[in-house]
Amino acid sequence: MAGDNLTSGNIDLDAAVAAGVIDAETAARLRSFAQGRMEAAVSPDDEQFRLLTGFGDIFVTIGLVLFLGALGYLSGGLWAITLPLASWGLAEVFTRIRRQALPSIALLVIFAGSVFAAAHAFMSGSMEASSIFDNKDGLAAAGAGLVAALAVGLHWWRFHVPITIAAGAAAAVAIIAGLVEAASPGIISATTGFIFLPLGLAVFALAMFFDSSDRLRQTRRTDIAFWLHLLAAPMIVHPIMQQVAHTDAMQTGNAITIVAVFLVMSFVALTVDRRALLVSSLIYLGYGLLNFVRFTQIGESTAVAVLLVGATVLGVSIAWKPLRAAILKMLPPVITSRVPPAGATYSKPKAT
Repeated sequence: MAGDNLTSGNIDLDAAVAAGVIDAETAARLRSFAQGRMEAAVSPDDEQFRLLTGFGDIFVTIGLVLFLGALGYLSGGLWAITLPLASWGLAEVFTRIRRQALPSIALLVIFAGSVFAAAHAFMSGSMEASSIFDNKDGLAAAGAGLVAALAVGLHWWRFHVPITIAAGAAAAVAIIAGLVEAASPGIISATTGFIFLPLGLAVFALAMFFDSSDRLRQTRRTDIAFWLHLLAAPMIVHPIMQQVAHTDAMQTGNAITIVAVFLVMSFVALTVDRRALLVSSLIYLGYGLLNFVRFTQIGESTAVAVLLVGATVLGVSIAWKPLRAAILKMLPPVITSRVPPAGATYSKPKAT
C-alpha cells in the first residue's frame, strides 16, 4: 500500500512536510506509529541475530568459499600463510567497508580455523590434517589455541564481528584441553570427552553474562551470546549423550535417559529463551527415539523416529511462548531477573 510506504520512510515524510501536505507534528506522529507497527510485527518468539543483510550475502559467501578453498588447494604447503592473509584482506572489504553479515562470519571462521590449523601443524611437525589429540601431543593443541586466541583478539580489535568472541572461547577451550592432555596423555579419549563438560558450562556462563546484560536483546551483545550458546551446547550435550549412546547394546533405559537429557536442555533453553541450545540435542534425541521405536516395534523405525523428532520440534516451536511463561512463573527472581521477561518482544540488534 502506498500509504504504508509513506509512513515508513522519513525521507517521504520530510518531503510531504516540505510540500505542505502534512505538518511536522503529524509527520512525527506517523513516524511513531510506523515504528510501533514494525516493532509489533517482530514475533516475541523470534531469536534475533544478524546472519543476513540481504541475499547478496549468500552470493558473496558462495564466492568466498569457492575462492578461498581453491586458493588453499593451489597454495600447497603455503596454505598456512595464504589463507589467513587472504581471509583478513577480504574482511577489510566485506566486513569493514560493506558490513555484510554472513560473509563476515564465514571469513572469521576461515581466518580463525586456518590460523589454528597452521599453528598446530607447525608445532606438531606435520602439515597433514589429523585429529588434534590423536598424536597425544597436547602441547601442540594448547600452543595452537594460544596463537589462535591472539589472532582472534586482533581480528576483534579490527572488525568486531560478534562470532569472534565464540572463536576466542573455542581457542581458550583448546588451550585448556591441550594442557590437560599434555599432563595426562590419553585422558580425553579415555574419559569420553568429559573434560569438555565443565568447559562447556563455562562457555554457557559467559554467554549468560552477555545475555543478562542485554535482556531485551537490542545490542550486539545478543549476537555474541547467540554464538557462545551455539558453542556451549555441543560441549555440554555430547559428553553426556556419548556416554549413554556408545554402549554395546542400546537398552530402553538408555533411550529414556537421552530423552530426559533433551527435556533438561529444553527447560534451560526455554528459561534463557535460546533455541540454539536444543540443536545439539536433536541428533541424540532421534537416536534415542529410533532405538525405542525398534524395541517397541510400533512401525518403520527410522520413519517413525524422524516423525517423532519433527513433531517434537514443531510442538516446542508452537508452544514456546506459553511454555516459557509457565516456567518463568516457577523460577525464583534471582533467575528471572537475568533472563528476558515472558512475552518479551525483540527488535533486530543494533550495530553497536
